[in-house]
Amino acid sequence: MAELLTTDEYRAIAAGLDLPQNAFIDGGYRPAINGATYQTLNPATGTVLGSVAACDAADVDLAVAKAREAFDDGRWSRLPPGERKAVLLRFAKLLERNARELAVMESLDSGKTIYDCETVDIPETIHVIRWHAELIDKIYDQVAPASDDHIALVVREAVGVVGLVLPWNFPLLMLAWKIGPALAAGCSVIVKPAEDTALTALRVAELASEAGLPRGVLNVLPGTGAAVGEPLGRHPDVDMVSFTGSTTTGRKFLHYSADSNIKEVVLELGGKNPCIVLNDAEDLDAVAAHVLNGAFWNMGQNCSAASRLIVQRGVKDRLLERVKAHAREWVTGDPLDPETRVGALVSKAHFGKVSAYLEACKAETVLMGGTSPAPGFIEPTVVEVASNAAKLAQDEIFGPILTVIPVASFEEAIAVANDTAYGLAASIFTANGKRALRGARMLRAGTVTVNSFGEGDISTPFGGYKQSGFGGRDNGIHAHDQYTQLKTIWLDLTDHADTALD
Repeated sequence: MAELLTTDEYRAIAAGLDLPQNAFIDGGYRPAINGATYQTLNPATGTVLGSVAACDAADVDLAVAKAREAFDDGRWSRLPPGERKAVLLRFAKLLERNARELAVMESLDSGKTIYDCETVDIPETIHVIRWHAELIDKIYDQVAPASDDHIALVVREAVGVVGLVLPWNFPLLMLAWKIGPALAAGCSVIVKPAEDTALTALRVAELASEAGLPRGVLNVLPGTGAAVGEPLGRHPDVDMVSFTGSTTTGRKFLHYSADSNIKEVVLELGGKNPCIVLNDAEDLDAVAAHVLNGAFWNMGQNCSAASRLIVQRGVKDRLLERVKAHAREWVTGDPLDPETRVGALVSKAHFGKVSAYLEACKAETVLMGGTSPAPGFIEPTVVEVASNAAKLAQDEIFGPILTVIPVASFEEAIAVANDTAYGLAASIFTANGKRALRGARMLRAGTVTVNSFGEGDISTPFGGYKQSGFGGRDNGIHAHDQYTQLKTIWLDLTDHADTALD
């Protein structure tokens, strides 16, 4: 982990940044074809960071054409695995050399705390790229059990040209989650970063090119969902799309696929994730720390945020005392201050959406927080509701608001946890090993943690049940599946010539 600097040192780095402005297509920066731009803002201050190319369908057509050309001529897709691996390892080294610049740029553009950028987002981004690079020459194909007269080969082939549509909450890390396996598989990609947080994706594309990634293989198109996302989703020469974002937008990509070339679609969508604490949970201080990290990390702007605390009544009061005590560690303030743990929400529009839920809190029992200390900022809030039917317990708020739901028993806790349209992540705290495993099996979620909050790591698949998505998984070897096709090659070994001679 990098040694953290002072606020003044981070501000000095910020003042000296050369922020990217143009789209990255076919190995270099270029303005949008229509010449349009939009302003990107620092959500913590409201100041303009710069102007960014506002791409549209014409830029999508150009990027797809260049990506297709690169894929078809094999400059990357048919490169030996060891050579692709070497390029991606050089890419990881360049990310490492430019880590601090990327961390400050990420904080400025998204409102994320520099603490999270330096200790989580940037190190994990580098680790993800390196992990998938190392995996390239270690995934073996198969031979199916045929007869003595046949050999059946089952081989993987890169799916082709892929669209990668990113969320704004983890701009760099979600970029790595997608380009890591996509590039490792040999695909050519067009990245559509979130409109509010495009800067680091553009800079990363430049670093990838510097590392030796051939032109046309990695393209980045900033712009709106309507101007870039939809044309990408509908493009007849895009073979698949991997999307992370809201369930509402995810549905649109299914329509885009159906209305065009039936391209493959992988969706990683929302969550309203339960954190179950049973009466026999041990070390309530540690439990409280996990609960708060799950609820308030990244200002609660996390699809796997543990936003519902489902707590058995026998332990509720003791746990909430510790939650309030540990909440003092979650300081709200300047994102470039390394002591800050809760920065600014990503945009004025999102701040308005989350602020509306503070009004809903007033009708329930507010245990702590419940206010906005400054425009763009919401202090960590804990609110107890009467039942899981409450709006605060059902809606994906995507802000630092933790909803507490008391229950009487293990069985009720599981029922309440599963009473949601989502199924991305869940956690359960108990000292009873059998109950923990039984609960993990009963919870309808793609990732279940026991006596901790988390998402697993790069080696474990990440994705959800129900309206949290489908079609594939990020992370792990399984992430490569969505960027490859399986092909059967059937060889007939019968000696027809000898048969004819007989």
